Amino acid sequence: MEYSIRNCKITDLPKLVILCQKHADFEKAAFSPEGKEEGLKKALFSQDPKLHCLVVAAKDTIVGYVSYTFDFSTWDAATFLYMDCLFLEEEARSYGIGEVLIEKLKEIGIQNNCVNIQWQTPQFNERAIKFYNRIGAKGKDKVRFTLDL
Repeated sequence: MEYSIRNCKITDLPKLVILCQKHADFEKAAFSPEGKEEGLKKALFSQDPKLHCLVVAAKDTIVGYVSYTFDFSTWDAATFLYMDCLFLEEEARSYGIGEVLIEKLKEIGIQNNCVNIQWQTPQFNERAIKFYNRIGAKGKDKVRFTLDL
């Protein structure tokens, strides 16, 4: 599969919202596209962006994305890169693209003096867990909580 990886552009936002919906469906999570394009535009393209996103472009569309933020660890007393989402359309899987995206995040983390990359995935996502174990990541058993405001 021919593809390129690049920073998300404003023109990618409509498709990015669709990919977010597909990602949420895959993870059996609730998702409403309402207001997402505007929210992502503010988060990604403001003067001091809160979110960063790389997209996987193939032909005339995007087929995947990885989004990330920079956060601070109290225990490490240092900055870490938090991978918020990594998603590839079914037809873009098994080409090594996920590993290339992780490598790019590692480069970004090193450039930004991060001590590590952190992320999570549902326990039922066995394919992702196998992938993450294969690339040397270590899982931690925790339960994620969400408190709506």
